[in-house]
Amino acid sequence: MKHYAGIDVSLNSSSVCVVDESGKIVREVKVASEPVALIHCIQSFGVRVERIGLEAGPLSQWLYGALRECELPVELLETRHVKAALSAMPVKTDRNDARGLAQLMRLGWFRPVHCKSMAAQEVRALLTARKLVQSKLYDIEMSLRGILRGFGLKVGPTTSRSFAARINHLAAGHPSLEMVAEALLSTHAAALCAFKNLEKNVRQISRADARVRLLMSAPGVGPLVALTYVSAIDDPKRFTSSKRVGAHFGLTPKKYQSGETDISGRISKIGDSSVRAVLYEAAHIILTRPIHGGALKSWAMRLAKRAGMKKAKVALARKLAVVLHRMWVSTSIFDFEKANGCMHAAA
Repeated sequence: MKHYAGIDVSLNSSSVCVVDESGKIVREVKVASEPVALIHCIQSFGVRVERIGLEAGPLSQWLYGALRECELPVELLETRHVKAALSAMPVKTDRNDARGLAQLMRLGWFRPVHCKSMAAQEVRALLTARKLVQSKLYDIEMSLRGILRGFGLKVGPTTSRSFAARINHLAAGHPSLEMVAEALLSTHAAALCAFKNLEKNVRQISRADARVRLLMSAPGVGPLVALTYVSAIDDPKRFTSSKRVGAHFGLTPKKYQSGETDISGRISKIGDSSVRAVLYEAAHIILTRPIHGGALKSWAMRLAKRAGMKKAKVALARKLAVVLHRMWVSTSIFDFEKANGCMHAAA
C-alpha cells in the first residue's frame, strides 16, 4: 500500500502526518524543525513514503535540501496553492495543515516550486541586505528633514557628501537639535558605510558572473538588475518557454472569464516583487533617458502613445523578462535591431 506524508513547518517544531492511499491517517507526530529530527521521523515510520509535501517558507528550502540529500521524495509546494486548497477547513491548526498537505500529496493536487541553489540564496541574502540598508538610509534622511522643518529649517537639495554638513549647519545653536542631529547622523554614517560595502560586493559578484555580464548587454540592464534576475531565476531550464517568465514574476494581466463575462484586469503581481521592481526600473530608464534602446525602445514608445507611459513601462518590463531569459538560454547578446528580442550569438 502506498503512503503519503505532509509536513507543516513552524520555527521550533513541525507537525508530520502520514496517510495511506485511501486517505486514512496512519500516523501523526510532532518533531523539532531540524533536518536530523525530520529524517529520523520519516525513516522510523517503517513504510515507504511515495511523496512528502513541504510548503514553501522561511525554513523550507533548508529542510528540503537536507531531505533531498537523503534521497527522500520531498516536494516543495507553492504557498498560494496550498492556502487555496486548505482554505475550506473550518479549523486551522498545525496538525490540520499537515493532514491537508498529506492529502494533497495523495491526490496530486499540487504544483511543485523550484528550490533555489545555495549560491542563489546567498546572493538573494546580499541583495535583501542591500535593499534594507538603503531603505534605512532614506528613512533617516527624511526624518532629519522632517524634524528640522518643524523649526523652520529647510535642508534643500543635498548630495551624499554634503548632507551631514548641511544638517550640522542648520542645527547649530539649537542644543536639542544638535543632540538629535548627532545621534541620527552617526547612525546614517554607519549605514552609509555598510551600504557602500554591500554595493561593492554586488558589483564584484556581477563582474565575476558570466551570466550577469551577458544580460548587461541589454539596454537599461545594469549589475543590480542582472544579478537580481539571475538569482531569482537560478535555473533557466525550469521554464519550458521564455514567455512564461513574465507571468512567473506577475507581469501579465489577471483574467476572469465565466459565461458571457470576460475581464482582463491589472497585472497579477504574483512572484518575486524585487525582480518586478528592478525590471520596471530598467524599463523606466529605457523610456525616459537618452540611451540607445534599439527596436525595443521604439516598440515601447509606440505603445506609450497609444496606452500611456505607465502601461508601456509595465509592458516593456514584461518583455525584458522574456528577452533576458532568451538571452540566457541561448547565450546570446542583445540585438538592438529586433524588438522581438532576437539576439546575436555571443563570441
